[in-house]
Amino acid sequence: MAERISLRDYQRDLAARLRAADTSRMSSKLAVQAGADGWLVDLMESGEVIPVPPITSVAQTRPWFKGVANVRGNLYSVVDFPAFLGGKGVAVGEQSRLLLVAPRYRAGAALLVDASLGLRNPESWQPRETAQAPAAWQRAEYEDEAGRVWKELDVAELVRDQNFLTVGS
Repeated sequence: MAERISLRDYQRDLAARLRAADTSRMSSKLAVQAGADGWLVDLMESGEVIPVPPITSVAQTRPWFKGVANVRGNLYSVVDFPAFLGGKGVAVGEQSRLLLVAPRYRAGAALLVDASLGLRNPESWQPRETAQAPAAWQRAEYEDEAGRVWKELDVAELVRDQNFLTVGS
């Protein structure tokens, strides 16, 4: 025969399980590949990750500004994130993705990345000191169990960065 518990005990247990689930979900970050670098993005700062739609180029812009893309009737400015970082741009292929910036930033921006790598939880990773001062939009740097380095993106800082906002050449 099943053990009976009171409604109060059941609610207390349920609340504890929900808090535990919420805590583990909050520490998960979206991992993306941008050139040779692994980047982590807080789920609250990202919109959605989609396959790369057609991108219309815009004349007289910086090489890292790929143009604009129509995503369900909304125009997004597309930044080739690895090229913005100073590396080789994305060779758009089957694995390439657009990471839409969360709508709450009202940036209408999307980052073109080489691939989306799913969710990662950096809580058990080792924080790393960077050799040079990172950009204001790089929140932290970690090393995972396999020795791979991950950089955490601060999207709010990125969309306020003057270099990111100045797309004209």
